[in-house]
Amino acid sequence: MKVKVLLFASLREVVGSSQSAVELEPGASVEDVWTRMISLYPRLAPHTGTIAFALNSAFTNPHEALHDGDEVAFLPPVSGG
Repeated sequence: MKVKVLLFASLREVVGSSQSAVELEPGASVEDVWTRMISLYPRLAPHTGTIAFALNSAFTNPHEALHDGDEVAFLPPVSGG
């Protein structure tokens, strides 16, 4: 199955693009997308454990199952005042 990946802020800078697409086996989870992105872009690895996950525009947990055509977003922590 194919899913669209959206990357924000520092994650976008690491990858060099705000979006990507990945192919995964049926039954894959949001976490599997993150693992695939790390394999493609190893500089994403230090962000593990600090990012938020969204599936089809709603925050979700990393174990959420995916379907073909889903949109997964990875968001780094936000700071500021």
